[in-house]
Amino acid sequence: MKLYTSPGACSTADHIALQWAGVPFEIEIVTRDQRQSPEYLAINPAGTVPVLRDGDYVLTQNAAILGYIADTCPAAHLAGDGSMRQRAEANRWLAFVNSDLHPAFKPIFGPARYLADESQHEAVKAQARNNVRVLFGRADQQLAGKQWLAGFRSYADPYLYVTLRWAANTGVELGGLDNLHAFKQRMDADPGVQAALKAEGVS
Repeated sequence: MKLYTSPGACSTADHIALQWAGVPFEIEIVTRDQRQSPEYLAINPAGTVPVLRDGDYVLTQNAAILGYIADTCPAAHLAGDGSMRQRAEANRWLAFVNSDLHPAFKPIFGPARYLADESQHEAVKAQARNNVRVLFGRADQQLAGKQWLAGFRSYADPYLYVTLRWAANTGVELGGLDNLHAFKQRMDADPGVQAALKAEGVS
């Protein structure tokens, strides 16, 4: 398998999941400009990451790729123990990160897409930071008494971790969210996480 990733993007979650799965894979790091090249657009017309190539099969969309990685190596239990309920829990929290938390960052990364008036961009970003903080509060509550978001290590955890890294880089206030802080420390120390970050050249 080959993963196309950009350092620190949501594709880093897939990179971590591949490390955890223990399957042979390679990565190709692509820049924002490279993602708009004809060669890359032929693979993914959206010009985004991640993209996973497995032989002649090309898959896009983060949630789909994380599920595919889990199914490729069921022994890693990234979707739970094989029961419907554990997979549903993994999917519940993957959906939370993918559909609620990740999009909440978009006004921070690109306020101009929401409001043309540059004088209002800081206000847009400030409100978005508040919205992100509320969502992180839900994750913090879920992690009470747990090491992992779904109650077991799953493909939701690398994605949550990536958003926590975004929060640190965009000024989202996470004070008092002690369960999230402990989760991030555990992920920072994880060998698979460290290997993925090193390979992508991020710290």
